Amino acid sequence: MKKHWLYILVLASLVGCDSKKAAHVVPEHPLDPVDFESVTDLGGSATSKNAEPTSHGFRFPAPGLTSEELELHLKGDADFEANFSDDPHRPEFGLGPVFNNTSCMACHNRDGRGSLPVGLRDDRWTRLHQNEAIFLRISIENEEILSRLPSEENKYNAPVAVPGFSTQLFHLGSYSLREDIPGVGQAEVWMKLEKSFFTYPDGSKVELIKPLFDIRNPYDQTLDPSGNWISRLWESDVRTSPRMGMPMFGLGLLEAIPEEEILKQSQIDYSKEGVSGTVNYVFDVEKYQKGLSPARSVGRFGLKANTPSVLHQSLGALNGDIGVTNTFFPDESIKDTPLYSDYQSKNPNHKAIQAEDSVAEGLVFYSKTLAVPSRRNADSPQVTRGARLFQQARCTTCHRPSFKTGPSDVKTLSHQVIFPFTDMLLHDMGEGLADGRQDFLANGRQWRTRPLWGIGLTQVVNPRAGFLHDGRARTLEEAILWHDGEGKFSRDKFANLPKKDREALLQFLKSL
Repeated sequence: MKKHWLYILVLASLVGCDSKKAAHVVPEHPLDPVDFESVTDLGGSATSKNAEPTSHGFRFPAPGLTSEELELHLKGDADFEANFSDDPHRPEFGLGPVFNNTSCMACHNRDGRGSLPVGLRDDRWTRLHQNEAIFLRISIENEEILSRLPSEENKYNAPVAVPGFSTQLFHLGSYSLREDIPGVGQAEVWMKLEKSFFTYPDGSKVELIKPLFDIRNPYDQTLDPSGNWISRLWESDVRTSPRMGMPMFGLGLLEAIPEEEILKQSQIDYSKEGVSGTVNYVFDVEKYQKGLSPARSVGRFGLKANTPSVLHQSLGALNGDIGVTNTFFPDESIKDTPLYSDYQSKNPNHKAIQAEDSVAEGLVFYSKTLAVPSRRNADSPQVTRGARLFQQARCTTCHRPSFKTGPSDVKTLSHQVIFPFTDMLLHDMGEGLADGRQDFLANGRQWRTRPLWGIGLTQVVNPRAGFLHDGRARTLEEAILWHDGEGKFSRDKFANLPKKDREALLQFLKSL
């Protein structure tokens, strides 16, 4: 339940204004060189002025919402925090029968990043339980699948579900789902850490960690004639990829970036710098339901840019991560599997559509309209120096500072010069970060450039939050050191800086 004081802060954020600082003048065309050193309003008019470091730094609605929009935002906020249940007598009914979490907030801690499970070590395995912010994507790949041409029939090269499973591995389930292990979903997921070291040219070392995963006790496991346990999940064509919960703020602004600007960015020749950003074209459920063809769009969201809109991302997660069906995603994730058939036989009255349209509408609007936090310490000489070093290391080639949004159905998000520090494109990040799994046009080494706005508050909001797709980086320094492939040039530039300059660059990132 919301606290009264938080409502006061919310209302203050809508009317707050710092009259002491003049508005920063930015160029009209977002492809022009941009002086981003002193910019504070990273989200344009959708920037929260409550910039003090606080655990609620990501939780403010965008300033400028109408009273009706604010009411819808706050309703969506309540549903975002709700713990769904598989009890049909409860108002939050809809959980499961398989799921990875019971609420949106459990993965997106205070609307920010998630964190690795407590107590992970490199010398023992730890089982994933409830309220963990990480899960596994799964799919199968073979020569035939990898050589497909995108078509509406294959949903434009969407990942292919593991037979008998899905495209996501659900480690939790309703207690009536599996009699052998009540409360477990399709399989158990266990984790441990792998440690390595990065050595700077000056000889100093930084410990790096990487989460490893082990799938145990899948529901379909049987003994083969030789007495070995077998499962479809353990076959050689199965690919797995971890996903950590990502920040929720600023999504409506990213959605409002004109598609042509993203395409224009992908056509810039950075080959001399070893950089080649590409667009991911993905299946668009909204276009499909409207009968539009082709039902595909530029991917904007997800760690591999595999969803085209806030609606698709939000309601797909409601259905996929929590198991709550809705108008846009009406089927259970394990539909047409033996596990679901068995569940249906025990639960013949299982409801088809579980989330009312008002819940879906509120969640989508809330996800669109969280404010971007303003910068802090932007006028610090160390931060200013760090910004220049950030540019000199060519970090801005991929982490493009600014875009200008186009029209949006939310007026305060329209026609804003924003500073997300992303080009919205896919890049090869090297073998160390590779997951080896195709996702529409994204290959197993490609990831979408993460927006950097708000990154300096990440561990204020959630002190245990991790960076990168699986939360492996405990610090921004570690995140930089994992860069390889197209990010190798910038990583090496950073590594060769004197320690005081490396710290200045990190302080710039912490100001965002």
